[in-house]
Amino acid sequence: MTCSRQALVDYCNTVLQPERFKDYGPNGLQVEGKTLVRRLVTGVTASLALIEEAVRLQADAVLVHHGLFWRGYDGRVTGWMRQRLGTLLAHDINLLAYHLPLDAHALWGNNVQLGLQLGLQVHSQFGEQMLGCLGQGIAGPWPSVQALAQHCEAVLQHAVVSIPSHQGPVERVAWCTGGAQSYFEAAIAAGAQVYITGEISEPQAHYARECGVAYLACGHHATERYGVQALGQHLAQQLGIEHVFVDIDNPA
Repeated sequence: MTCSRQALVDYCNTVLQPERFKDYGPNGLQVEGKTLVRRLVTGVTASLALIEEAVRLQADAVLVHHGLFWRGYDGRVTGWMRQRLGTLLAHDINLLAYHLPLDAHALWGNNVQLGLQLGLQVHSQFGEQMLGCLGQGIAGPWPSVQALAQHCEAVLQHAVVSIPSHQGPVERVAWCTGGAQSYFEAAIAAGAQVYITGEISEPQAHYARECGVAYLACGHHATERYGVQALGQHLAQQLGIEHVFVDIDNPA
């Protein structure tokens, strides 16, 4: 079965509501390809490796969290951009990208889906554009920050950088996937005992030690693999198309 490119784009825009967000780049259709879509490939980033795999899989569309165009990009099509765009255009493949709208969605968003993977239940949201989640373990508190860090490593299959400032059981966890270091102060203000995200920058280690709130950096890519998978599965069910998730390894 197939759906039209426009039906795919319209459905994604309807459910993800990109107009609600002040984002770092354009959400929606970034590269126009075939008018009919039979097979959709999803992935975290529109890298050349993902695009080449989409070609091998004979995909008609690729949907990602990290697209090709970002604020500050000067528009020149050279080097890596020439390779990625050239491959998409040569094979008539559509590229759709949703950044903050995919982070925030209440069902298929990266934050909610990461919570499901880690056994976290969302109680409230916090931070700029309300992207951060605050909640607790579905099975109850973790006995320590170390236990939670080990759990994250086992589930995500990625090394965790831990600043274990909190002492004792972990009852209140805040999280925001990817490069959400700047949300740490808002997580502290929201009452979190531990903050989980993808990356850590130099200031956050000091904030953690001084405020007694633990910080777990679990990998940008590792924390953002789940939203696009969930969305792709939903699109396949709703629109009657095939869906394949491709995980291009990234240690960051």
